[in-house]
Amino acid sequence: MSAPVTTTAHQVATRAFDWLRRSETYGGLPADSTADLADPNSDYKPLAETALACSLILREGVAGPREARTARMLLDFAWQQLREGDLLYERQLRHTLMTDPLEVYAHFVRAGYRHRRLERLLEHLNGLRSRHAAEMMPNRRLAVANATRIAGFATEQEQDWDALTAGTWLGRAPEPWAIDWMTAYCLTHTVFHITDWGARPEALPPNLQSYLATWLPVWTDIWKEVAQWDLVTELLIVGACLEEPYCDPVVWAEIAAEQHPDGMLPRDADPVSGDPAEAFKTHQHTTVVAAVAGTLTLSRTLGAPAPAPATVRS
Repeated sequence: MSAPVTTTAHQVATRAFDWLRRSETYGGLPADSTADLADPNSDYKPLAETALACSLILREGVAGPREARTARMLLDFAWQQLREGDLLYERQLRHTLMTDPLEVYAHFVRAGYRHRRLERLLEHLNGLRSRHAAEMMPNRRLAVANATRIAGFATEQEQDWDALTAGTWLGRAPEPWAIDWMTAYCLTHTVFHITDWGARPEALPPNLQSYLATWLPVWTDIWKEVAQWDLVTELLIVGACLEEPYCDPVVWAEIAAEQHPDGMLPRDADPVSGDPAEAFKTHQHTTVVAAVAGTLTLSRTLGAPAPAPATVRS
């Protein structure tokens, strides 16, 4: 891999993490939040996404000391907002078929945080037929399977990854020109969950590795042309999850050029609000994606070894 890609990816990730750290108060839960969460997408999805990005920077072990401290500070903030896991426990206890408490918890487990009561509840629920029969999108089933794997409630033998993969759009290796915006997002998350965000690139079947190696550059160019920076950056994460990573220096240079000096990466070409709270609401997800893409690309281009398991934090 070329040095410019490594340098650019590191720069983008570092600036994105800095912006997330400075903006953390905009992502806190409302003071009157309960486990029912009237609007989960606005209330705690930003916390979950930030926790994901931070868990990956700590897992990969390629960040400098300052970035690692920033990641830990953001994780501690998010964990405190979730009442050190109590909110996730209460939410899961009240809503048996919801999977978001497990999926959010998995990000913290990856970084060494544990909540024993929630784990006992999740282990019990994992044994219920109703839990496995819940209706959901195929890539969502992969998300739950991966979160269950991370949290330690299922062995590899209990997960039929071939069947789960075959049920997705990507699993059929369909006509590449038939892809649309939403399907592209489903495709990216299929790869994220099969590979556990690049930790297991070999888990992606060889035929899909070849399919993605051929068509990722095309899809990236299409959405780059219409300035869909959120989706472009998600596709860069997919590239970093392949056994032979796709890390185009030209695309990375364009992402770096689009990133604002303060570290925020805009979602698209629309004007950015001057109100910090509104800017966070609109562009937080894209900035998280930039942090993840930069971290994984940096790790893959450096050929970093797998880090040691996270230290458990209660």
